[in-house]
Amino acid sequence: MTLILSRSDVLDLLSLPECIDAVERAFRLHAEGRSLGPGVLSVPAAGGGFHIKAAGLLGERGYFAAKTNANFSENPRRWGLPTIQGTIVLADAANGTPLAVIESGSVTALRTGAATAVAAKFLARPDARTATIVGCGVQGEIQLAAITAVLPLQRVMLFDIDHTRAESLAARAAGKNGVRLEAIKDLQAALRGSDVCVTCTTARRAFLQQNDVVPGTFIAAVGADNPEKQELEPALLASATLVVDVLYQCAEIGELHHALAANLLRREQVHAELAEVVAGRRPGPHARGRDHDLRQLRDRAAGRRGRGRGV
Repeated sequence: MTLILSRSDVLDLLSLPECIDAVERAFRLHAEGRSLGPGVLSVPAAGGGFHIKAAGLLGERGYFAAKTNANFSENPRRWGLPTIQGTIVLADAANGTPLAVIESGSVTALRTGAATAVAAKFLARPDARTATIVGCGVQGEIQLAAITAVLPLQRVMLFDIDHTRAESLAARAAGKNGVRLEAIKDLQAALRGSDVCVTCTTARRAFLQQNDVVPGTFIAAVGADNPEKQELEPALLASATLVVDVLYQCAEIGELHHALAANLLRREQVHAELAEVVAGRRPGPHARGRDHDLRQLRDRAAGRRGRGRGV
């Protein structure tokens, strides 16, 4: 029998802390060669697009999962629909039997936040106290919960081109994360005082410049999930210790894609994949009894020399 899980089922069954633990384990298994190689297919459409992502886990009981997501940023305004909609099909990797069909928007949101949390855990400075989040939609709220779950933050500044969204998130999340939240209008001033920066927007032109970020800042660049999207100036990546989720994917659709196209970076200059850092196969910049990573970018990842994270 194939299990059907709705959005409410997923949110009832999977918490963000559980997802963070699972994502960290998945990165470690990937570094150990115990996963099926991930694959991505993107299909553009008017006003948005579709992408298919597939991967699997090897072992005594192996699993294969394929996610099909539609991403249409104008959906909330035009139709009252979520930006991201889709499904995940989970199958037995040994014989192909379908095991579950799962609503993917909720899983995508949690997994994206969890990946940032894992990157921050291994790449940000252990004494990070101040962060800036750029983009205060659904993903911005999850990113806020994610970074405060793994870092001893005391202050988080929230920026959005629609300032009311930043104010709304600050009010909605007040008291939940044990940190002081502030909706701000001067992004550059906020960045000068931040140890961590998370960008989670739909921007198609870089808004974070090399000179905006002080050395040692950990940057998690989340938004560039297709070749047309961009949040970071390529020169910023070139000045950073760069850690990526999956190198070949980021080289085609992440922030790294733009730096390569501008001839400011070569693939060989990428410091590591996040899985290598999690598994202890490549060093991170800030050791806490284990290796940590980097003015760090996580692409789906980005950062600058001194601290950072990959996206």
